Amino acid sequence: MCELFAMSTRYPSTVVLSLEEFSRHGGLSGPHKDGWGIAWYDERDVRVVKEAHPAAGSACVRFIQDNPFVTPFAISHVRKATRGAVALRNCQPFVRELGGAWHVFAHNGDLPAVECAAALQPGCFRPIGETDSEQAFCALLERLRPLWLADRRPDVVARLRVIETFAADLRSLGPANFLYCDGDAMFAHADRRHQGDGTISPPGLWCLGRRCAAGGELTSTGLRIEAHGGEQDVVLFASVPLTAEGWVPLTRGQVMVARSGQLVRP
Repeated sequence: MCELFAMSTRYPSTVVLSLEEFSRHGGLSGPHKDGWGIAWYDERDVRVVKEAHPAAGSACVRFIQDNPFVTPFAISHVRKATRGAVALRNCQPFVRELGGAWHVFAHNGDLPAVECAAALQPGCFRPIGETDSEQAFCALLERLRPLWLADRRPDVVARLRVIETFAADLRSLGPANFLYCDGDAMFAHADRRHQGDGTISPPGLWCLGRRCAAGGELTSTGLRIEAHGGEQDVVLFASVPLTAEGWVPLTRGQVMVARSGQLVRP
């Protein structure tokens, strides 16, 4: 399966992410990865870098490492193809506009019947590639569309309710770990994933909350976050723990919400 990572911070932070080291830590071997991507918010806009090639030896990866970005939200994905060609259109994260905001989505799992599920039709949104992940994202946006067209920034509780129902429908089709951000909040849904013992079982995602002083750093395998502003709050989600700290496994079906580097409990 693919590997996921996401970050929410109180203040925009400098992020250095080594996708090659990150993917190795997650259990993928370097030579046969089928693409990678990262998206981060820059004020109200989103920067996206993706390639349908391994991160090893990538000039784009080297550029990102040599030119760290500053952001309050980031989502990254390292792909191991299960559906759809090894092509740029099938690399994640996927990005779409809705209600005057950029929405970012990345999925880990396998949803073989998503195209046939009546409750998961894309509506006004259409996939560009062939992955089940993009089909699922389009279906999620279709469900969120009434909220965003009625309100510039819908209530987070209303958004969460839609996402929880959507996540339950996905779980009925197969493993459905996903990360979704709308520029205001980060939503992380945990299901099952391939584990080291060969089983497909929970946990599908892990979470870590950290607080550090201004100017402090959080360093892990393939990742360095440098705090700016005042005392910094950071929430990280990942397919596997990235440090020896107290990462918490998410239970199957759990949806967590992070805003400004803190977990929100609506």
